[in-house]
Amino acid sequence: MREYFEKRKARLSADIADLTARALASNDANEVRSINAQIASINAEISDIDAALASIDERSAQPVSVNTVVPAAASVNATFAAPAKEERKGNPLESLEYRNAFMAYVQKGTPIPAEVRGEVITTSDTAPAIPLTVMREVINTVRKRYGNLYSKVRKTAMQGGVEYPIGALQATFKWITENTVSPRQKLDALGKVSFQYHTAEIRIAQSFLASIVTLEAFEAQITEVIAIAYLQAMDDGIINGTGNGQMLGILNDARVTGDASHTIAMSAADISDWKAWRKKFFAKLPLGYRNGEFIFPVSTVDAYLETMSDDNGNPVFRQATGLEVNDGDAMNPNGRFFGRDISLVEPEILPDFDTASAGDIIGIFWQPQEYAINENFGFTMRRYFDEETNEWVDKALVVVDGKVLNPKGIYLISKAN
Repeated sequence: MREYFEKRKARLSADIADLTARALASNDANEVRSINAQIASINAEISDIDAALASIDERSAQPVSVNTVVPAAASVNATFAAPAKEERKGNPLESLEYRNAFMAYVQKGTPIPAEVRGEVITTSDTAPAIPLTVMREVINTVRKRYGNLYSKVRKTAMQGGVEYPIGALQATFKWITENTVSPRQKLDALGKVSFQYHTAEIRIAQSFLASIVTLEAFEAQITEVIAIAYLQAMDDGIINGTGNGQMLGILNDARVTGDASHTIAMSAADISDWKAWRKKFFAKLPLGYRNGEFIFPVSTVDAYLETMSDDNGNPVFRQATGLEVNDGDAMNPNGRFFGRDISLVEPEILPDFDTASAGDIIGIFWQPQEYAINENFGFTMRRYFDEETNEWVDKALVVVDGKVLNPKGIYLISKAN
């Protein structure tokens, strides 16, 4: 049964690689959305397979009780324990043996034996990789509260430093006669993107980790600490990353900010007027990119979008714009505006309208799948002694980069002078 699941998982992983390549080569928004839906479905199936494999490992580690018949016509219950040393099949980072050894490394600095570690990918300083079971928990945490933007963008695992073309075939229709032929169509490339090996760290207090006794509690707590720090940083990087030793954010990408036609200035009166949204904003969106999403600071939504009213002061924000906001829902603090999803962010990521200066970006309309985060090696853990503070320090390391793939569907909303 294990062999069947492993083969099935390998085939599904190959399908994801093929679909990802197709998505990167496509400039058709509808096709990309369809491909991403297929990838999400396959990832869900892989998660189910991983759960089944973990269940198989759990059952194989349980004691086996058998009822043995002896010649004296009496029966005895004999319990045979599974081998003390776990038989390692598949990825060693999945094994219970590795997970226990990893906890000992983080809490006490005990080196992980080579036979337990196996041939796993690590950074150049051979720091132990965080177990895959913990990594899956990090990803699952995205769905709960943090990583509001991260959960929506495309995830890739491409080789760093290699340029990947972003383009699409574009053709024109032409009537022909017996004496004319249709001209050859050429590739209209949007450019190339190259992901780099940017390393980031998340430091965790040693006293906190050392106080956790059981493996289950240790993995649960370290997952929460890493997930919250990582996902909050990813959300900020998607918007504000400088590209200097880190991911390149939307607001620092010259392909986005350099196109003046993609920045729409709105005054306080405009942003509170549903007719101005239609005339000044939506009228400028091409058909191919109208099905995007908004990013707004929650304070801007409260102060301006939810206060839209008619000349008599009667509220019209819901009737005119379909505005629905779940800002009181900790599990899904978002909403919809003119039929498009809204991702709510804190003013640290995007300034709210009242505190922003003229020309500042106070809202973004984007196609989330046109931004990609490239994660190469997962998380690793490094432990060292800080001579200045005389204490042990644990830090999680990750190699990651992020960039806009296609800037054509991104529009910036700025505060008018």
